[in-house]
Amino acid sequence: QLQLVESGGGLVQPGGSLRLSCAASGFSLDDYVIGWFRQAPGKEREGVSCISSISSSRGSTNYQNSVKGRFTISRDNAKNTVYLQMSSLKPEDTAIYYCAAGTEIAIIFDCDPRSAYLEVWGQGTPVTVSS
Repeated sequence: QLQLVESGGGLVQPGGSLRLSCAASGFSLDDYVIGWFRQAPGKEREGVSCISSISSSRGSTNYQNSVKGRFTISRDNAKNTVYLQMSSLKPEDTAIYYCAAGTEIAIIFDCDPRSAYLEVWGQGTPVTVSS
């Protein structure tokens, strides 16, 4: 069974940092584009960052403008895990964060959670940025 499990969310003060993990089981992430998405209360789900598969674009990444310079997506092939390092967190980063995977290279271009090419989703991990 293909499964993604997110972890690392929690409560953090503005300006703080968190590292989210997305661990895969039942399949290898090597050939998958992985994306991090988030959904704040009352808002639509949006793309945060995506990273290309190992076999395609050699680590190409895509970031939403609001997180550029603050968030970094990376992958640990040995652990079959993708990370989202979040720094300088703001209250507007508060949301449930999801990871998702798909084999279609086009996912990386707009990193859109509505993409029909996203085949597997995790259950989400909540992030709250508040003092």
